[in-house]
Parts: sequence; C-alpha cells; structure tokens
Amino acid sequence: MVGMGREICGDLGIAEEREWLVTNGIGGYGSGTVAGSLTRGYHGLLVAALRPPVDRRLMLVKLDETVTYGGAAWDLATNRWASGAVAPSGFVNIEHFALDGSIPCWRYACADALLEKRIWMEHGQNTTYIAYTALRAREPLRFTARAIANNRVFHNTGTVAWPAGVSAASGGVRVVTAGDALPLFLKLEGGAATPATELYRGFALPSETARGLLDRDDHIHVATFETTLLPGETVVFLAAAGDGTTAVDPEALARRRARDRALLAAWSGARPSGAAAAPEWISQLVLAADQFVVDRAQSPGKSPGGSPGKSPGGSPGKSIIAGYPWFEDWGRDTMISLPGLALSTGQASIAAPILRTFAAFVDQGMLPNRFPDAATVPEYNTMDATLWYFQAIRACHEATGDDGLLRDLFPVLRDIVDWHIKGTRYGIQVDPGDGLLRGGQEGVQLTWMDAKVGDRVITPRIGKPVEINALWYNALRAMVAFAARLGEPAEPYQGMAARALASFERFWNAAADYCYDVLDGPSGAEAALRPNQLFAVSLPESPLSPERQRAVVDACARALLTSYGLRSLAPSEPAYQGVCFGDQERRDAAYHQGTVWAWLIGPFIEAHLRVYRDPDAARRLLAPMGDHINAAGLGSISEIFDGDAPFVPRGCIAQAWSVGEALRAFTLLDQAASPVKAPA
Repeated sequence: MVGMGREICGDLGIAEEREWLVTNGIGGYGSGTVAGSLTRGYHGLLVAALRPPVDRRLMLVKLDETVTYGGAAWDLATNRWASGAVAPSGFVNIEHFALDGSIPCWRYACADALLEKRIWMEHGQNTTYIAYTALRAREPLRFTARAIANNRVFHNTGTVAWPAGVSAASGGVRVVTAGDALPLFLKLEGGAATPATELYRGFALPSETARGLLDRDDHIHVATFETTLLPGETVVFLAAAGDGTTAVDPEALARRRARDRALLAAWSGARPSGAAAAPEWISQLVLAADQFVVDRAQSPGKSPGGSPGKSPGGSPGKSIIAGYPWFEDWGRDTMISLPGLALSTGQASIAAPILRTFAAFVDQGMLPNRFPDAATVPEYNTMDATLWYFQAIRACHEATGDDGLLRDLFPVLRDIVDWHIKGTRYGIQVDPGDGLLRGGQEGVQLTWMDAKVGDRVITPRIGKPVEINALWYNALRAMVAFAARLGEPAEPYQGMAARALASFERFWNAAADYCYDVLDGPSGAEAALRPNQLFAVSLPESPLSPERQRAVVDACARALLTSYGLRSLAPSEPAYQGVCFGDQERRDAAYHQGTVWAWLIGPFIEAHLRVYRDPDAARRLLAPMGDHINAAGLGSISEIFDGDAPFVPRGCIAQAWSVGEALRAFTLLDQAASPVKAPA
C-alpha cells in the first residue's frame, strides 16, 4: 500500500516531490502534491478534456480549506508564492497520506480532531469529487473552502481566464469566463456559497523552475463555501465542467470503489493457476493501468473491414494516454503499452477497440505518432509505431483468439506492408538490396529516440536502426502466421522475412560482441552501445543465434541496466549525459543520451528470461519498482530517471509504457512460476 506519515507529509520539500493522480477515462484528470501546494502549471483538481481525450483545460485549480475547531483556525491548504512565502502552510497538519485503491486520502490532525479528505473523478465525465469526513471531534467543525479556478489550456501559457462571471446556480456557483470556454459548476453539499471574483497573483511553481519553464501562475478566487461538519459526518464538494451536473451523487464514491474492485478481480482472474502470490505493489499498478485507457472517437471516412467511417463526435473507440500530466495519446506508446495495460490486467476486452481505433487512422501505411492537443490532424513522424502495431495485434490474438479482429485488420496490415515496400513518408522503405527497412531525413526524428533541440535532432538514427529491423522481421513473421490463420497467401511474407533474417547478420559487431545501433547511416554504422538491440532478443522471433542473444543481454546488463530501467546510452560513450535536468534544451539533449527509461525493464526481463531461464533472477530485476511507486507519481511509475545514481525520477510522474511493461514483465514471470504454463 502507498502510504506515509508526518516524516514525509510534514516536510514541504519532500511532500512536494510526491504527487497524486486521478483520472476520468476520457483524458481529464486531477493531480497535485501530497503537501497540497501547486508545483506545476499542470496541477489542478479538475483538468477537463473537452474533445476526449484531448483539448484539456485547467478549470478548478484547488481548494484553500480552513477548519475552525476548539476556538482555533486550522489550515488544510498550502500555497507557495513568488515572494518566497508559504501561506497558508496546512501541510504541517497532515498526519497521514495514503492511496485507498486509486483514491488519494489525507488525514489532518487539528488538535484532537481528525479530518479525512478524499479525491476521485467520475468515470466518463469531467467531474471531480472531494469528500471531507470528521473522523474524530468533540464538537462541530466549521469548514470553509475558497475555490481557486481558471479556464486556460492546461499547458501554462502565462494567461488567466479573467474576468470571470460567477453566479448562483443550483445551490452552488456557475463560473463563466470570456470567449467560448465551457462553464464550471461548483457545489458544496449542504453548504453555502458566496460568489467572489478576486485575482490571486504569483503562485510559485518550483517544479517548473527546475525544468526551465514558466514558473509563475495566476488564478481566480471564484467563490467561498462554508458548512458545519458534525462529528462522524461527511460533506462532498463537486466540480463539473459544463451545465450537466448540478447535484452530488451519493453513489459516486461507491462506484469508484466498485471499479477498483472490478479491475483487481479481472486481473486476479486472468493470472495462471498456482502462480506465487503477487506483491501488493503490483496490484497498485493494475489500478494505475486503468488511468491511461481513454475514449477516442474513430476518424471520419475510414474504418477497418470496409464498414462506413465513423464521425469524430459519436463513435466508440479507445486509446491510451502516453503519460500524465502533459502527454496526449501517442501511437508508439499505445502499441508498446497495450499488452501490459490491457492483456496483463485481464482487460483484454479493451484491446480490440484500441486496435480498431488506430486502424482508422492509418495513412500511407503509417500509424499516427501522436494526436496533438490543439490540433485535429494527427502527426505521422514515426517509423516504429506502425511496426509495434503488428506486435500488439499478435499479442491480442494470442490472448483472445479473436479471428474476427484479425480478419478485419488484415487488409490494413497488408496495405502497411505494401506501403513499406514501395516507400512512404520520410524515406521509409524496404531496401531492395538487402530487404532491410531504412528511413529518415534531416531534421525529423522517427524512432522512439525522438528528442530535438530547435531544428537539431539529437539522435537522428537515419539509415537502418536495429530495433526497426527486428520489428520489421517480426512483423513479416506475424503476417505469415496471420495469413495462414485466415487462409490468405503467406508466401510473399515468408520470402521477405527470410531475406530480412539473412541480412540481419550485418548488424552484428564482432569486435564489440553486440549489435550496431544503426546501419548504412550518413556516417556508416553506428557502434554506440544502446538498448535498442534488446528487441532483437525480446521480440517473439529473434533474428540472432542463442549465443549472440546472450552476448547482447550481457552487454546491456554490464553498461545499461539500473534499478529502474535501462540507460539509453552507455556511460563509456563520449555523448553520455548522466543527469536529465534543466531547461528544455538541456533536458532534450540528455533525453536519449544516458537517461534511464523505465519501460525498457520489460524487454530486458523478457530477454534475460529467454537467455538464462531464471525467473527468480529476473524477478529481482523488477523488485525496485515496488519502492519507486512511493517516491514520485504515487502508485505509478515515472517516465525516466537520471542515468547516474541515485537515479532521480524525471519527466512525467505516470507513464503508460513504464506501467505497462512492468505489468507485462510480471506476467511473464508469473507464467514462468506457474506449473500450468511456462514461457515459450
């Protein structure tokens, strides 16, 4: 269980490093620090997704609560100000913080009174609930909360939705800002609301200072809410985007808890019989996995299987948010994380809708790289997302045996292969000389190592990257199996796969005893030690001999493995940077030059298990993640870590492929421990 007492909660600097997250399944979220202070421009109690799962707006920023009890006022809220002041400083009254399932829960000690606070979101709605319970008190508590709001894009642009119009509505207040912004409805159950329009200037955001981003913010005090809280009583505050919700639903908390129970039951039911008991932190990751799965409508004009296209406003579809708090849904991240987030958790039913949704967006044989928040047209600058699509479909079919899905998607996959043969965007094409896949052009990043500083791509990897060709070979082998399953011609794919396999020999760097990272680039072969070669071992069809598989695993273990994933570059390489810190230029320059990526622990464990067949040793590689879920994004796994010890977590506090690959790795280990099923 994720939990901590005053030793963390009472230290502002430490409590601000630990962040909570709640989500609503349509791209909206709430997030903040254990201390209650804002440290990022992305923090807020209600960040609504207006075009699910994107177009996110920061609406209810925070509540500044005070309790009057025993003749004294006790602050629950904490604010940092640009002046350097910390006022109020309610963090000193936090006795305990924990995650109750997916629900953040605080206990505040106010003399001998004990007040509990919980936050959750309604699934499928841009609605946040905050519940306050007087667990212990000798007399009634007078509760006051100042609602601090905004209505801006969730990226901190230095703007504030001012002026605000605040009016009484349905026992609460309705907040309207200039332009076409969605209204915000706020209500304290059984409480009185007094409208206000007061601009609060100069919230300090220390996490943004560290990242070289805009580190000041202004928000609006829109209303003050008051009520009397009797001993043992609970009152609920509601924040909703739009005019649809005007009442507190007394069943909302029960629904949230029931969803948590159902998620855990599905996961438990999917585990192999006889497997060893899972550590508690794995069950916490199962709940975290659900936070990334979101609704997304299919695109108009096109859908798999020849059926009519779907309108963006009404069709059912699914996707995966790459990371909170700032990422949208990315094709690459979705396909890599899907097996862990859906199949390993017993949620196989969401895999097919995700795969069908992305099929509708395939264009010129390419899967979208990302769906920008502010645009309706997806971006297609990716060489690997499309190839990961084949692996996600293969994993889904192996888990479900859904031939209907395979039959619907096979024409899309066939078209993808055809486009890669004749050539598509950015020079992506099969080389007719050796059957390997090449791609890239100046100024564009196409693989997962995708950082840029201005117009300069840090790791361009133009040519034939090793993991791209491991994926290409596996995609062709998957097509052979898919065609055979569906009674389609498999011979063309067999021939291409055999040729790619024979040419993969070129990747072997005999002098170093591991693979080149890129072949046939502008400067020839790139020999830097990177983790990309692991996929030539971990993917279902390895193009390497068993001896070379072991050599790759050993090389990565010696130079790249850390407690929280693998470095993106060996420390011995001249370009290595061990700390990913500072402004965006410094961070992007280090992003793939030594920074540790948590998601890579999945392929490393899979490769290690394949080579050494030692589940106990592989299980110990995953164990440090159980400590990490208490340290940054609580109950989840960060995007990246410094390459140098102590491996400070950086980037997003909750990353889909970090969580997904940890769960997938645990599932592999679970299967290896089961007398019923062992890894192939």
